[in-house]
Amino acid sequence: MKMGTALIYDEEMTKYKLLWVDPVCKIEVPERLIVSYEALVKSGLADRCVSIPVREATEPEILLAHSEEYLEAVKKTPFMHLEELMTFTQKYGDVYFHPNIYHCAKLAVGATLQLVDNVMTGKVRNGMALVRPPGHHSQSSAANGFCVFNNVAIAAQYAKKHHKAKRVLIVDWDVHHGQGVQYCFEDDPSVLYFSWHRYEHQSFWPNLKESDFDSVGSGKGAGFNVNVPWNQVGMGNSDYLAVFFHVLLPVAYEFSPDLVFICAGFDSAIGDPEGHMSATPDIFAHLTHLLMNLADGKVCAVLEGGYNLTSLAQSVCQTVQTLLGDPAPRPAQLAGPCESALESIHSARSIHKKYWSCLQHAATPFPEEPSSKHRRLAQQGGSQGPQGSAGGDAQKEPEKEEEKVEEKEEEEIVWPEPLQRVAPSLHSALLLPDTVECPDGCPRFSAAHGPGPLERARLRKNYLKESEDEASVTLLYNLTALLGQMEKNEIRNGLALVPDVSMAATLLTSASLSKRVLLVWMGEGPVPAQIIEDEKTLVVHIGSMEPHESQSKHYIPITLKKGCGDTAGVVQAVLGLLLPLGYQYEPGLVLLVRSGGCQVKEGPWQQLTCLLQGLALGHTLVLLQENETAPVGITASGLLGNAAPSLGPLVASGPEDVGSFERLRLRLQTHWPLLQTTAPDKRRNKMDC
Repeated sequence: MKMGTALIYDEEMTKYKLLWVDPVCKIEVPERLIVSYEALVKSGLADRCVSIPVREATEPEILLAHSEEYLEAVKKTPFMHLEELMTFTQKYGDVYFHPNIYHCAKLAVGATLQLVDNVMTGKVRNGMALVRPPGHHSQSSAANGFCVFNNVAIAAQYAKKHHKAKRVLIVDWDVHHGQGVQYCFEDDPSVLYFSWHRYEHQSFWPNLKESDFDSVGSGKGAGFNVNVPWNQVGMGNSDYLAVFFHVLLPVAYEFSPDLVFICAGFDSAIGDPEGHMSATPDIFAHLTHLLMNLADGKVCAVLEGGYNLTSLAQSVCQTVQTLLGDPAPRPAQLAGPCESALESIHSARSIHKKYWSCLQHAATPFPEEPSSKHRRLAQQGGSQGPQGSAGGDAQKEPEKEEEKVEEKEEEEIVWPEPLQRVAPSLHSALLLPDTVECPDGCPRFSAAHGPGPLERARLRKNYLKESEDEASVTLLYNLTALLGQMEKNEIRNGLALVPDVSMAATLLTSASLSKRVLLVWMGEGPVPAQIIEDEKTLVVHIGSMEPHESQSKHYIPITLKKGCGDTAGVVQAVLGLLLPLGYQYEPGLVLLVRSGGCQVKEGPWQQLTCLLQGLALGHTLVLLQENETAPVGITASGLLGNAAPSLGPLVASGPEDVGSFERLRLRLQTHWPLLQTTAPDKRRNKMDC
C-alpha cells in the first residue's frame, strides 16, 4: 500500500480520572487508553504505523464547534478544588471533570487534527487517533457523556476550512448515539452523519427523540443525518453488516465523501457493560475494510467509547491491522439480521428514500401505530433534554441494582480471541506474457519447475485443443501453481492474462482445494455450464445478458439494461447483492473474471477488485483476456491494497434495473438472509436477537 497508517497516542491523555464516587462515570478509566495502546505494541502493529506527535488544539480550533462561553468555563477547571469540580460537573450530564481534563481534552482534539492534516496532505493514507476524553456527545455549550470537546465535529469543520473538503462522511459505530455530532451538522449538507446506537424506543441513554430513525436533519441538511436505532440488545455481526450493505454504503457511495471519519466506539462489541451487543471484535476489521475505498482511502478513525478492556483492545487491533492493509479475517457467525434489526433497517431506508436515489426502491414505511416507548417514557417521567443526564434522583437506586446484574452478566460472557491474521510473504503475483510489462510492486509469477509428462497430458486432454502449443500447456500449469501457492497462503492474490477466461476459470474451479469458491463473472460472455453445475462454486454474473437457462441455485445472474458500463448499476449491484451473497457464502477463494467485451469502467472495476478482498482472507485471483491489457495496471493497484479512486456523486440506476434487483432479492433472500431489508411482519412473531 502506498504511504502508511498513522497512529497517534500520548500517555498524557491517561492522566486524569474520576475523583469521587459516581456509579455512572466509574467505567471511564485511564486503562481504556493504556490497554488499547499496549495491545498494539504487543502485537507489533504499533511499530508498523507512522507515529505522529500530539499537540494541543488552539482556542480558535475548539471554537469551530463550541461556544466561547463554554470554552471559558472549561478553562477554569484546572484551578478548581474538588468541591468546585463536583459542583461544576453537576451542570452537565454523565461526565466528570478533573484538574487535568482541560489539558487532556485539548490534546484529544489536537491529536485528531494532526491525523486530519497528515491524511489530507498525503503524508499517510489513513490512521487512528487513540484519544481521551472521547468527544461525540459533547455539544456546543455542554459537556456530556464523558465528553468535553467534540473531537470529530471540530475535525470535520477543520477539514472543510483548512483542507477544502467539500463532503465529509462521519460513521459513528459507538453503541451510544453521538447527539453532539448530529446537532453540529443537522442543517449542513456537506457532512453526512451516520449513527447506529442502542435506543430501545428511547428508553436507553441519552433518551432522545432525536436519536430515532426519523431525525433526518433539517433545512438543507435534510437527508444527511442517518440514524439506525437498535431497539433490542444482542445485535451481532450479521446485523452490523446488513446495515452497512443496505443503508450506509449505498448512501455513502452516492454522497462520495472527500474524507471519512470513524467515531470508533467499541462499546458496540461483545462483552461491553454499556452495549450488551454480541458482535465479535473481528467484525470491525470488515467494517473498516468496507469504508477504505471511499474518499480515495482517506480514513481517520478516532477512539470514542469501549468499556470492556478485553474486547476494546481486541477491536482496536482489528481496526488498525485493517488500516495497515492486512487481509481481513474470515467473517464469523454470519446468518442473517434478526427481526428487530430488519425493522430498524427498513425504517431507515424508507424514511430516506426521498433523499437518496439509491434507496428510492425501498419498501414504504410501516403504518403509524402506538409506540410502547411513549408509555415507557411516561412511566419514567419523560426523557432528559439534549444536555441532560440519563436519569433523575428517583432512578438512582434501580440503576445500582441493574448495574450489579450487568456486571454479573459481563463476567459470564466468553468469546474466542480473534485468530492471528497472518499476511502472506508475497502480496500479489502476476502471470503475464513476456510482452506485457509488470506494474511496480507485482513480481511476475512462474512455477518453480515445469509440468511433468502426466500433467501435460491431463491438461491437454481436459482443457486444450490438439492444435495448442506447449506454451499453452505451460501457462495452464503456471496458473494452477499460482492458485496452489495462494491456497497455501504463500501468496495473497494474483492476476493472470489468459487466451480464454472460460477455459481458465473452468480449470481453476476444478483444481481449487477450497470447499467454496465465489466466481464473479463480469461481462456478456456466457459462463461455462461445467462451472454452473459445480456445487462448490457460487457464480454471480453481472451483465446485460439474459439469465442462463440453468435453474441452479449456485448461479445468480444480475442483469443490467446498459450492461457493465453503467457505473451506478454496477455499484448498486455490488453493494446490495454481491457483497451480502459473498459474505454469507464465506468462500475460501474468489475468482474475478472480466469476460470478453466487458465494458465496466476503470473506477467501478477497481472498487470491485478492492471490495472483494474482504473475503477469503484476501485470496482473490483475477482473470483477464490476454488481448485486454489496459486493465492490468488498475487491477494490480487494487490487488496491492491501494484505494480505488472516488467515483464522484452517483445517481441510482434506472427503474428497470432497480425493479430487477428487488425481484432478485425477494427470490433469493430465503436462502441468503443477508439480502433481507425488511422484516416479515413488524407487528407479529417478534424474534429476539
